[in-house]
Amino acid sequence: MLRLATRGSAQATAQAEAVAAALRTAGSDVELVLVETTGDLRADVPLHTIGGQGVFVKEVQRAVIEGRADIAVHSAKDLPSTPHPALTIGAFCERRASDDALVGRSLVDLAPGAPVATGSVRRRAQLATVRPDLAFSELRGNIPTRLDKVPPDGAIVMAVAALEILGLTERIAERLDVTTFVPAVGQGCVAVECRHDDRATLDRLATIDHSASRRGVEVERAFLAELGSGCSLPVGAHVHDDRLHAFLAGDTPPGEPVHHARDVIELDGDHDADLERARRVAAHLREVVTRP
Repeated sequence: MLRLATRGSAQATAQAEAVAAALRTAGSDVELVLVETTGDLRADVPLHTIGGQGVFVKEVQRAVIEGRADIAVHSAKDLPSTPHPALTIGAFCERRASDDALVGRSLVDLAPGAPVATGSVRRRAQLATVRPDLAFSELRGNIPTRLDKVPPDGAIVMAVAALEILGLTERIAERLDVTTFVPAVGQGCVAVECRHDDRATLDRLATIDHSASRRGVEVERAFLAELGSGCSLPVGAHVHDDRLHAFLAGDTPPGEPVHHARDVIELDGDHDADLERARRVAAHLREVVTRP
């Protein structure tokens, strides 16, 4: 029996059930172990003030490390770029849609100064580069809670994958192009961790690992790792059509134009070389946005 640790939100359990179903199809018995995380318990606090990336994964990882579960299921975008030394990612599941979407009104239908709610500094920075007039506000909570907070004349920003897995894509007003609104690293992909010395579980996870998704997300994670695990700047990186699209913004005072940099590089399929290309792009963009 494989014990699968996951957050208890509707999105997380739906993702976990999909992983469990794939493992059962491959011949494994699976049961879910629900875990509360810091990010879930402090849903009234902006993510970037309580640790940002990682606040949804640490307790789930601990369940595996302490032997209460065998595998941990995460949204890959929630995983810090620096792996936990006791764990390894045994599977990257086939990626769902990776783009963001506006729920409420589309960009063209948002009046000057219209309210847009999102808890993501990346999404704010990217939207502000094309619509600096928008009035941004915080947004936290589970998916139904966020959908209940759509401003009457405005919009909220959501990951399309989150709406897909809950069957709520009819709420989308506009899907945002990934080459302009570059997604978070790993967005749309589910990552499954286990203990690095658990050979039997690694063998089982290999049956659900999606090689193309793994290659793309690992390139994106190499970009993020080069920026450093403590990076709190607005950052996006996404592999699309054999290209890495990268975005990084600096610390921009309220009311001033967003200081940002973008790049697009071709990937040639040599995975080690592509990882190094991603790291070089990250170093270049960091230099641009932090330059005095």
